[in-house]
Amino acid sequence: MTIRLCVLLWARPGAGDAMAAYEDTVLALLAEHGGRVLQRARTLPGAPAGAPDETQLIAFADQAGYDGFLADPRRAALAADRDAAIARTELYPVTLL
Repeated sequence: MTIRLCVLLWARPGAGDAMAAYEDTVLALLAEHGGRVLQRARTLPGAPAGAPDETQLIAFADQAGYDGFLADPRRAALAADRDAAIARTELYPVTLL
């Protein structure tokens, strides 16, 4: 069963470029776990206060792939980079219409 997720990300103040670099790195690991980015978007300046800085739609072939991505030691090794760049993450399972 395909797993589809909407990921909303908020950068720490002044860390937008660091957040993007972190995401570039970890999203490159998806394919090894049967995952792929369906869409990735950055919020434009002038968006309402509180809007996420980045929105992603991600799909995994199955739960095992998603679990493998979450447990990937390369991803875990970047936890300090993530914590320094990302203030908040919200994740929702979704279906595409």
